Amino acid sequence: MTNAEKYQRQFFPVSAPRHRWAEKTYIDRAPAWCSVDLRDGNQSLTVPMSLEEKLAFFRLLVDIGFKEIEVGFPAASETEYAFLRALIERDLIPDDVTVQVLTQSRRHIIEKTFEALRGCKKATVHLYNSTSKAQREQVFRKSEDEILKIASEGAELFLKIAEETGADYGYEYSPESFTGTEPEFALRVCNAVLDVWQPTRYKKVIINLPVTVELSSPHVYADQVEFMCDNLKYRDGVTVSLHPHNDRGCAVADAELGLLAGAERIEGTLFGNGERTGNVDIITLAMNMYTQGVDPGLDLSDMPRIAELYERTTRMQVGFRQPYAGKLVFAAFSGSHQDAIAKGMKWRRERGEQTWTVPYLPLDPEDVGREYETDVIRINSQSGKGGIGYVLEHSFGYILPAAMREEVGYAVKRVSDREHAELSPEEVLAVFTKEYVNVNDIIKLKDYHFTRTPGINAAVTVEVGGEVRELKAAGNGRLDAVSNAIRGCLGIMFSGLTYEEHALSRGSSSQAITYLSVVMADGRRVWGAGISEDIIASSINALFSALNRAKRDETEHTDR
Repeated sequence: MTNAEKYQRQFFPVSAPRHRWAEKTYIDRAPAWCSVDLRDGNQSLTVPMSLEEKLAFFRLLVDIGFKEIEVGFPAASETEYAFLRALIERDLIPDDVTVQVLTQSRRHIIEKTFEALRGCKKATVHLYNSTSKAQREQVFRKSEDEILKIASEGAELFLKIAEETGADYGYEYSPESFTGTEPEFALRVCNAVLDVWQPTRYKKVIINLPVTVELSSPHVYADQVEFMCDNLKYRDGVTVSLHPHNDRGCAVADAELGLLAGAERIEGTLFGNGERTGNVDIITLAMNMYTQGVDPGLDLSDMPRIAELYERTTRMQVGFRQPYAGKLVFAAFSGSHQDAIAKGMKWRRERGEQTWTVPYLPLDPEDVGREYETDVIRINSQSGKGGIGYVLEHSFGYILPAAMREEVGYAVKRVSDREHAELSPEEVLAVFTKEYVNVNDIIKLKDYHFTRTPGINAAVTVEVGGEVRELKAAGNGRLDAVSNAIRGCLGIMFSGLTYEEHALSRGSSSQAITYLSVVMADGRRVWGAGISEDIIASSINALFSALNRAKRDETEHTDR
């Protein structure tokens, strides 16, 4: 790119910043939250929400716990006017929820706004006008004094119309395009509005500092917010609010640093919806606080429901990697990540640990309505033995021996690699079952029985190459006797037999699984597994599985 010189910095840094916000390490309390989904979020949609969709979205916001909800610009749109009236006339606004409406500083617009609010118990009327250098010069072609007059006259109109109508609402003022405004001028305008409204600690007003367009790095915005917080008049009667947009992809950082700088309130949207690159994502902000041990005051415990309604009503999509909410944000495909997560989860269980410190997972998925088995360990050709073992154990109860996990892992990964696809837990189980469990194809076990003499005698009936044969041998146990019969009668030499077993379920119909390995004459260690309601049967099935897999490998090697 060769035209960078045509761009100049359009922001105005504070001349002597104090940087006190930089001395803080974390946000220690939740701000007041105001959702602007139904105004900023809705006006940015290709197909705006219908009345019933907006009502459904409003109910969702109430369920999440928002106490302030901006519902639109009722004087500018009949749809938004009708929506506000529906909320009021259907008595859908809870007593502890304040609705917010936006208006420009023009008498007929303010009058219609107050008319739309008729009968509303609690409301904030939000006045704004643009103050940035670019807007003053290019759009309005007005001086600083003329822009200041627009703001103060609008504030006076608020008081006058409120007196005429008997309304008792809260007030908010935004110097739109605050980030492109000289800090000293933004302060002059806001203080002029405050001089009109005369707020007190008992009747506060909101001064909102919008990042209408993100123009600088977040630390510059933090300095601007801190400057305003230090110099606004009537400070104990003012709630400083932030409204970050995401043009530079830093809206969350803007909001967090702005809160450290003294702001007390955030306006934003679910999933960052809004004009251009969107507003600050309140879900990310709130969950960032939650994972630092701070209660955000919002209930985001059913994230799938929130995402589903959002997608249905806005026709937008929550990105697969959207923080905390995307379908893949908890998914670990990498083998090393899967191994660390599985070990971290085991460590928590062993210690009864309550604090969440699992590697690679900053959040317990269950806290937002997600499931470990389907959301965390995901299996594809990049997965490792730890993740595949985790899926078999936690989804189906198979606790593979450590030495067996690597071999099973490769078997599963080969299938995923061949099919170029992720495998579901059920597909992982199918690969394991087909490859390892009760394999009975080359040396077919037909029957067996035991008699006791000084030791154990085994009589084993098998079919090999279409020929049925009866094998007999003794041993110091049933499995040892069967092993000796195979060696002595079939000439299949193996040693180093090891096995582990456990129950798959409880009760009289429980099944046992045995994992068994043998070392073949050529030095190969081969694994097999057997499942049966009888523990002896499961071990014999596992032995035949291992031997059949060894013969299968020999056949495949000969064919190649």
